[in-house]
Amino acid sequence: MLFISDSSTDPHFNLAEEEFLLKETDHDIFRLWRNSPSIIVGRYQNTVAEIDTEYTAAHHIPVVRRLTGGGAVFHDLGNLNYTFIQNTDQTSDTSDMFRRYTRPITQALRSIGINACLEGRNDLVIDGLKFSGNAICIHKNRVLMHGTLMFDVSKTDLSKALKSRPEKFIGKAVKSNVKRVTNIKEHLTTEGIAQNSIAAKCLKDNSGCADSTWFKNFLGEHICKKFNDIIPYSLTEKNLAQIERLKSCKYDLNLWNYGKSPSYTFTNIKRFKGGIVELYLNIKDGVIAEADIKGDYFFTRPTEELTATLKGTPHTREQLSKKIGTLDLGAYFSGICPEDFVSLFF
Repeated sequence: MLFISDSSTDPHFNLAEEEFLLKETDHDIFRLWRNSPSIIVGRYQNTVAEIDTEYTAAHHIPVVRRLTGGGAVFHDLGNLNYTFIQNTDQTSDTSDMFRRYTRPITQALRSIGINACLEGRNDLVIDGLKFSGNAICIHKNRVLMHGTLMFDVSKTDLSKALKSRPEKFIGKAVKSNVKRVTNIKEHLTTEGIAQNSIAAKCLKDNSGCADSTWFKNFLGEHICKKFNDIIPYSLTEKNLAQIERLKSCKYDLNLWNYGKSPSYTFTNIKRFKGGIVELYLNIKDGVIAEADIKGDYFFTRPTEELTATLKGTPHTREQLSKKIGTLDLGAYFSGICPEDFVSLFF
């Protein structure tokens, strides 16, 4: 088994690397990695339904789709991600896979005095509070299981970035189930760290600071000690170039991150100084297929002109802001500024 401890914190690159390691290599792999602030959505989720686009845009939080299922999660540098990739002929019992691949994590945490366990099928909890969600993807005879480990995640950003409005979205999209969460750091003690010689050594090497860097180093060394055949590995220049190509042609694109969302309808009603505006959208492949607007607003140009212009526009704040910025919006909606009008779409 190869052990990869990544230094990249680019979520687009890191998700591309996951696919590369699963599909383009044949080694068993254990990987530790972190992302800068970002939202990672499940393979078949409706991206727009899962996030507060106003908050993510204001805080420049990118959204990236992963290969695995499950719900949307918030990552920052206080979160550590782990991945196991293995060749196997037994890919039918996912419950067994979750138990097998999460066991080294819970054992590591128990070794430093934290009562972590697997709850349900794929969540890790401490005293009933979730700190890790896990998901699986199978490609041919290879299985990838990865999970989050909330060490010291910003709960404010987590709750605000993932704020959704499910009553506005009608369709087959999967909604995330927001649960009570905790950070590992909240349960960490000096006595617990002292129980494990590796943890104590890593703490000393990290100038006595028990942060996510210390936790990453501890977990890597602890699990490497448990696997006799594990070998530290660094990606080659060729590997990095291949991942960069996959990143640029897939994980950087709205077509993947937004456009793979299931078809859905979206409605919103807002009162502006210029009147009430009712918006009705049909979205297909992340793009506005149909738009209808009603209300008691005043206008000098027919609304049908504007709705026709909106067709074919990706249902993202950035693309709609660009499109609406090219229009004489005041002619269609008296007293409504472009920024307020864009907010109607989310």
